[in-house]
Amino acid sequence: MRKPVTVILALLVALSCSRTLRDGEYTLTVLSTNDVHGAWFDSTYVGSGIRKSLFAVNTYVDSVRAADGPANVLLLDVGDCLQGDNAAYYYNYVDTVSEHLFPRLVGYMGYDAVIAGNHDIETGHGVYDRVAAQLHMRGVPFLGGNVVRTDGKGSYFPLYKVFKKAGLKVAVLGYENANIKSWLGESAWSGMDFLPIVDVIQQDVDYVRAKEKPDVVIAAMHSATGKGDGSVLEAEGLDVFNQVKGVDWVLCAHDHVPYVESRDTCAFINSGSHCRYLGHGKMHLKVEGGKVVSRNFEAGLIPVKEQKADPAMREAFRKEFLAVKEFTLRDVGVLTDDIRTRDSYAGQSAYTNVLHMLNLSCGVADISIAAPLTFNKTIKAGPLVFNDLFTIYPFENQLYVMTMSGEEIRRYLEASYDRWICAPNPHVIKIRSGDNPRTGERRWSFVGTSYNFDSAAGINYQVDVTKPFGSRIIISSMADGSPFRLDKTYNVAMTSYRANGGGGLLAEAGVEEEESRIVARFPEIRNILYDYMMANGTMAPYSFGTVLGSWQFVPEKARKQIAADMELLFPGNRK
Repeated sequence: MRKPVTVILALLVALSCSRTLRDGEYTLTVLSTNDVHGAWFDSTYVGSGIRKSLFAVNTYVDSVRAADGPANVLLLDVGDCLQGDNAAYYYNYVDTVSEHLFPRLVGYMGYDAVIAGNHDIETGHGVYDRVAAQLHMRGVPFLGGNVVRTDGKGSYFPLYKVFKKAGLKVAVLGYENANIKSWLGESAWSGMDFLPIVDVIQQDVDYVRAKEKPDVVIAAMHSATGKGDGSVLEAEGLDVFNQVKGVDWVLCAHDHVPYVESRDTCAFINSGSHCRYLGHGKMHLKVEGGKVVSRNFEAGLIPVKEQKADPAMREAFRKEFLAVKEFTLRDVGVLTDDIRTRDSYAGQSAYTNVLHMLNLSCGVADISIAAPLTFNKTIKAGPLVFNDLFTIYPFENQLYVMTMSGEEIRRYLEASYDRWICAPNPHVIKIRSGDNPRTGERRWSFVGTSYNFDSAAGINYQVDVTKPFGSRIIISSMADGSPFRLDKTYNVAMTSYRANGGGGLLAEAGVEEEESRIVARFPEIRNILYDYMMANGTMAPYSFGTVLGSWQFVPEKARKQIAADMELLFPGNRK
């Protein structure tokens, strides 16, 4: 537990120890990244492709520092920095002897603080504890004040750090996402508990203002922007922005959706994800007679161009890049059929066949549940390299097996397909036209999130799009033709994210007490894929039918409408 600090005591201390600024005008520049997800190098590893990266971000950071003065600029990362790319994987799990690359990049770029994100915790104690220690050695805190130790010894990560920037005393408070236990198994967060941010932050702000007497307070939180109505535990950004007193800046993350807002008393930045934007804000203070007489804010986003990669930074980390590239271009086997991940939205596909096959390969599961995790990539038939395994499975999810009744499986699929499809009028897939909130691009997109479009294997079933919710799923048999029974208990393989309640589909199906239902846990699914390739040498996605069973949308005319929807979603990407 955290030790309580009363607001009254904090205010008394603040009144007795107030700090006076010299008269004048002050301008603090705040730069932020978040949800970088391992986009450290500007190379795509295969061929000569380039992408947005920390190398390009550094070009913009340097230009802002040159314009505003390095002493006036604060650079923060708001989490999910250790997962999502070959480079992160390599330094997380392969080269565990060298200093981790991320702290070295942070040191090179001059970050002032880093906030812990949920995917950082997903990497496991061996990774994030090592990174936190190496960041600390470089004078950079890994913040997460709402992550408390279950042994009663306070916060697992530091709550805050104070910086002297632009002649101001700036306190940065950091917070982890509070919903982690709904996504990750206990092995990833053993010894920790995660407190709702809104439950503790006002007390924390009052405490830090009393103890440190800062001129500026920044709350940097790996939590989504949200609606500001307190309804979503993983999205507390606007809740804090609207409710908490004494905070000058709120920096958010997690949902990958860029968002900025400024008011007279506070400003808000969520820079999106994958180095697409650099969060950029300014705070102007005017002091007369020892008092702040005015303050105003600018909040914005700087679009990052991949071509702007810093050549000096690229050269400084060339050895590390070559090590990652050599690792990820290793041959791992042969793929017999093209895999197009987008095919998964229109029906059973080679891609989801692979995911289901990996789930069922554990040997103790009767049925598999899986969703497409890569939005729109193609892996050509032929030799596979390790890099392709990241395209097939981009996350560090473990494989879990849990018990569910046949009726719960049916209800689960009803919930999944209700996020995915609707009665034809005029579309079957739930899509909309408008500006994509993550990229700003105007296009057709899914109403829901495609990583929640779960299908099943091990059974034969149909999805009747003409029926209302609750009666769309018609399960005819197990994959081998034996009866499927609603009153029977089955072992169901799924990701650790899903088994811990991630995405809410288990809850919608009425599945409770998830932990007590888990009968087996296995390693990360990408590692299972690698082991499969090492053992078999060849992967033939269309050969798994007798094990996986089949499913399809019905009636037939619905499939024609789905094809039209797919052309809207992926124009020019026909087979």
